[in-house]
Amino acid sequence: MTRQTVLHGVVIETSVELGTQELCRACAVREDWLIALVAEGVIEPRGRSPGAWRFSGESLRRARIVRRLQRDLDLNLAGAALALELIEENERLRRRLAGQPVPARGDDNETAHP
Repeated sequence: MTRQTVLHGVVIETSVELGTQELCRACAVREDWLIALVAEGVIEPRGRSPGAWRFSGESLRRARIVRRLQRDLDLNLAGAALALELIEENERLRRRLAGQPVPARGDDNETAHP
């Protein structure tokens, strides 16, 4: 019997930049939730104020994962942020064990998905 590995992922253009309102729409959240995500250190915008913030495709991926964790597991923001870190660390360890390149933390090529 042949063992098959099925990989699931979402391709996000790494060079894409989203403004605050665009990221809010993409995640179906209000701006205050996004501001809390930045304050928690889950995503890091470029720019000085919410109106001028620019987010990478990696920020979109991370925000969507945190939102799903909150919705599906009823986690608060700190719990969802911790779960995201653990998911990403697990993915890095799996890559290392498989002999694949391991991106640095926060790298736009991270592919962890719950």
